[in-house]
Amino acid sequence: MAITYIKPSGVMAADRSVMANQLNHFLQHSPDLQGSIAGISVRSAADGQIIYQHNGDIRLRPASNMKLLTAAAALNVLGENYTFTTEVHADGPVKKKTLQGNLYLKGKGDPTLLKSDYEKMAAELEMLGIKKVKGNLIGDDTWYDDVRYSLDLPWSDEMTYYGAQISALTAAPTPDYDAGAVEVAVKPGEKEGDKVQVEITPKTGYIKIINRGVTGGEKTKKDLTIDRMHAKNTIVIEGNFPVNSKVRKEWVGVWEPTMYALALFKQSLEEHGIKVSGKMKRGMVPENTTVLNVHHSMPLAKLVVPFMKLSNNVHGEVLVKEMGKVMKGEGSWEKGLEVLQGEMARFGINTKTLVLRDGSGISHVTAIPANEISQLLSAVQKEKWFHAYLNSLPVSGAPEKMTGGSLRYRMKTADVKGKVKAKTGTLTTVSSLSGYITTKSGEPLIFSIVLNNLLDEDKGKKMEDQIVSIIANQ
Repeated sequence: MAITYIKPSGVMAADRSVMANQLNHFLQHSPDLQGSIAGISVRSAADGQIIYQHNGDIRLRPASNMKLLTAAAALNVLGENYTFTTEVHADGPVKKKTLQGNLYLKGKGDPTLLKSDYEKMAAELEMLGIKKVKGNLIGDDTWYDDVRYSLDLPWSDEMTYYGAQISALTAAPTPDYDAGAVEVAVKPGEKEGDKVQVEITPKTGYIKIINRGVTGGEKTKKDLTIDRMHAKNTIVIEGNFPVNSKVRKEWVGVWEPTMYALALFKQSLEEHGIKVSGKMKRGMVPENTTVLNVHHSMPLAKLVVPFMKLSNNVHGEVLVKEMGKVMKGEGSWEKGLEVLQGEMARFGINTKTLVLRDGSGISHVTAIPANEISQLLSAVQKEKWFHAYLNSLPVSGAPEKMTGGSLRYRMKTADVKGKVKAKTGTLTTVSSLSGYITTKSGEPLIFSIVLNNLLDEDKGKKMEDQIVSIIANQ
């Protein structure tokens, strides 16, 4: 049975009957849904009862709605105040301003490390009087396993920021915290025929730029491409960029984030007058070292904001590996997903119907029914960390990036603006939206909309907004 309307008791029955009829009509007559599958679940936020469903028990690809599960599990397992640490160790004494040994940078998963954080660590060493490191600079990423990509990540996403490699030691270019990536900004030259101008953030010699981009005339077709070579940190810029073009920014995943982070740390050391005599390489911190510095990330309650508002895939995978490390002693997708699945069972989800392959939802194999997503959203309302969870969700039509997030340009009409807090999701042929809404009558409801086999994801978002508007106007 595709469409089910669960009759409520009490005075709300008439309103819900109207909503059900409107939703049924929309689903049956929307031309953009032809050939696709829609899973919809609407619950009362007060008692968790399903008041409407359409294919609610059909497993569908959730895209980034998977992050709703990951965030809930992480907040429950790790706690709101959990922080990621990064440590600086030395295996020798400091004599005459020289470290007589190796310097180690040990990562423990922090996906929010910026170049400025590595500068602070270097400044701490400068304050200790260190001017030279006689040995090597060694990066330790063994907190997690060495599997860099989740099981179903397509090869075509290898160079993207949202498909960046996962390492326990990494770096992000900006406070959006796209760990394992750099920001590439391209602008036209001063006149036609000039090479385009390229700027990398953070500035690092770890990335090589091959600039073949040419500034074209005002009427030149814009065909600029920015690509990273496979298994290399060489970014190639080619094509024409009209002289009147605005700055174009791309975020590109690096190859081997551990060495990227280490390169930024070495650069920061040099900027603080500390010279490393030896090589830069990966390795493990030995026993009986001296801890020179420990850097703490923001607490998880704050980290989930860029994770959820901006739909940060790397954060999702890091949180899965961190749960595996903390709870089962192994920072892997396998162990982390075991923990996540166990937490979902505690929230009353039927885990036997789930297919879970990663923490971000980038997988085209992960499959979750809409009714199970809405069940999670109902159950977490009772948790002490629910405020942090709710605060992490994008808010409809709110223009500020860290408030509206991926919903800041959507649902701006009076009936829904500011009244929807929900997680978006997009993959090729997939669009999803699940969260909380306050209706016209003041009733709080929970909804999950998962659309699969779409020809156009943008039209999927418009349909989601129309469905939410129908729910809102009850």
